[in-house]
Amino acid sequence: MMMKKFLVLVVMLVILLFGANAHDGYATLNTIYSPSACYGNDTPLGLIASASPQIWDNGNSCGRRYSVTCTDGTNLGTPHPCNGHTVEVEIVDYCPHCKGTFDLSQEAFAAIADTDAGFIRIDYHRI
Repeated sequence: MMMKKFLVLVVMLVILLFGANAHDGYATLNTIYSPSACYGNDTPLGLIASASPQIWDNGNSCGRRYSVTCTDGTNLGTPHPCNGHTVEVEIVDYCPHCKGTFDLSQEAFAAIADTDAGFIRIDYHRI
C-alpha cells in the first residue's frame, strides 16, 4: 500500500514539473525560410520554426529548441487536425508579423497536424 501511494506521488510530481513548463500558443504553417534571421543563406532544413516576438528574445532564441504539440484546430475546414504527436523544432528565423507563436516548417507542422489546417492551437516548452 505504501508503494502505491509513493508511485501516485511521483506521478503527480512529474505532471506538475512538466506541466508547469508548458505554454499555450498557436502555430502557423510556413514554407520559406531562406535567408533566415539566424543563419542567413545557411538555414538548416527539416524540423524548424520562426519565432514570434513573444519568444524571439532579441535574437537570443536562435538555435533554441522547443517541443510543440498540437492541442486543437482553429479552422472549421479542418476541425480535428491534431494527430497526437509532438515535434521538436529549432528556431531559425524571426517572424514579427506571425499570427502564431511559432511559424512551423511544413515538415514540423505535418509531424503534429494536418497541413490543410494551416493554423492550430499548441502547447510548447523549451527543451
